[in-house]
Amino acid sequence: MKTATKTTLTTLGDCGYQAIEKNFNRTVKWEKSVKKDEDPEALHQMRVGMRRLRTAVSRFKRYLNLPKSASDKNIGKISKILGRLRDLDVLKEILENNYKPHLLEKEQASLQTAFTALDKQREIAVSHIKKTFKEEYYKCLKNECQDWLKNPSYKSFSYVPIQDVLPDLLSPEVSQFCLHPGWLISTQIAESEILLQTKWTPNQLEENLKIQGKTLHSLRKQAKGLRYQMELFTELYGESFVAHINDVKSIQEILGMIQDNMVLREWLENIFKSELDTQLRGLTTLLAANRYQLWQEWQPLQGRYLQAETRYNLHLVVLQPTQISNSINI
Repeated sequence: MKTATKTTLTTLGDCGYQAIEKNFNRTVKWEKSVKKDEDPEALHQMRVGMRRLRTAVSRFKRYLNLPKSASDKNIGKISKILGRLRDLDVLKEILENNYKPHLLEKEQASLQTAFTALDKQREIAVSHIKKTFKEEYYKCLKNECQDWLKNPSYKSFSYVPIQDVLPDLLSPEVSQFCLHPGWLISTQIAESEILLQTKWTPNQLEENLKIQGKTLHSLRKQAKGLRYQMELFTELYGESFVAHINDVKSIQEILGMIQDNMVLREWLENIFKSELDTQLRGLTTLLAANRYQLWQEWQPLQGRYLQAETRYNLHLVVLQPTQISNSINI
């Protein structure tokens, strides 16, 4: 027998406060390590914290009297600067661990040109981050958020019980996710039915990714935003809600791997220009094969969420938060 702890999320304002507090603290705790450039994981955690903070601010700003420095634009600017360095770290890790060991010695030697260019770009990105930490807009964000957390200010709607409005808060996010045009990539609509094309050749995939890659990446960002939003309320829902979060996380991750692959290919093209396919033919072949494999892994998830029943179940779960109580759990 264990006693259930009463949730502290009782009003819309409580949810907003806790989301901002959690993600603000998660972000600033890594600043010193990031400044020293001593651990790639610190950078990753700070970037994720900043992204989650941006999601929290954008979703709750209409219910809270937040400082002007805590704006989408301001937080997004800082997140983008952190992201440039993180993206370079990811590219280097992928190249070193996933591809370099499988290349011939000649290509491994050619790849050193990429690592040299990457190191130079990384030095610039690190310098930019250190400069950002000294900028007034960053200092204002930190100081004003700290002051607000000590003495929060709320708008009238923030005092509404969270149970009364939680479905209204999450449903629009779910709708945007389900109606994103990225779901329709590699489909045909015939007689009002969406048909998934599962037999694309590698060449067909490459041609379509050139045209629709940005749309697919946009779906990934939509999934990420929905996941961050849903994760704020796990204690107010049951197991089915958590299962849907895990689904959305899988969607975000598989589309993220496809995006990382495409970004790596584009980055290599900028370094090697027209010589890429001659100097690193083995690498470009591996990249294309990996994209095709990732696409095969993506399509079952895509197929599930093209089904009306799956989307309906997601909406239904969001509409049914559990009741807050002091009851004893056995």
